Amino acid sequence: MGLEEKLPSGVLLTTVEGLAGYFRKASLWPATFGLACCAIEMMTSGGPKYDLARYGMEVFRASPRQADLMIVAGRVSQKMAPVLRQIYDQMPEPKWVLAMGVCASSGGMFNNYAIVQGVDHIVPVDMYLPGCPPRPEMLIDAILKLHDKIQGGSLGVNAEREEVAAEAVALRQLPLIDQTGLLR
Repeated sequence: MGLEEKLPSGVLLTTVEGLAGYFRKASLWPATFGLACCAIEMMTSGGPKYDLARYGMEVFRASPRQADLMIVAGRVSQKMAPVLRQIYDQMPEPKWVLAMGVCASSGGMFNNYAIVQGVDHIVPVDMYLPGCPPRPEMLIDAILKLHDKIQGGSLGVNAEREEVAAEAVALRQLPLIDQTGLLR
């Protein structure tokens, strides 16, 4: 005999975190931050053929204060990096970042001093989308995967504990160089 059997039909049991996650994922407002050729594919995904409005994202926000998802589409130059960080800092919490394309994810074919070798050196990235340029279908798939991550996320102190644990795991996975200069 479980609690579900004693309740009348039509009663929904959930948690506050589950309900908040559902509302957060269903109302993402992306910021416009197109830097190169990937931006064309990002704009196409908002058009009538692919229609991001089906997922509650019909309006790309020009103001970072009204956005909670930054899609970094294209290569980030060293001169653009402080601007990107400033826009990220102006976005209200909770906020998410999607690195769209190989240039935003790792610098791409531009392995030189002028291009940042991955936007994760500037802002924390929640989802990486590979490709040169990635198709609009791939962007929609990445957004849907980000929806799953957002819906399963925690709130308050639980979220802080998860962030600290994830950071500790990431730090343990970094390659460490010992005193002799060799990787251990």
